[in-house]
Amino acid sequence: MDEKAVTAGLTELAEAAGVEVRYEKMSGDIAFYPGGLCKVKGRPVIIINSKASERERMHILARAVKGFDLSDTYIKPAIRELLERV
Repeated sequence: MDEKAVTAGLTELAEAAGVEVRYEKMSGDIAFYPGGLCKVKGRPVIIINSKASERERMHILARAVKGFDLSDTYIKPAIRELLERV
């Protein structure tokens, strides 16, 4: 799978776990921060810098998704392998 397909698969997993994924333009002191998992009004949200590379997006999503219970969710082998490495 290419990085774009892995990113799309990770986004689907996050959304299946009830996590919103948002791409935001970041400026000021956080302009170079690629993003991560946070809570907004008590709900989990993955915010990703819209200028992050595909590889950064993929790794941000993988690190965040890894923390959720996905035991009842089918995960494609390439994505499962990535989740085991991060």
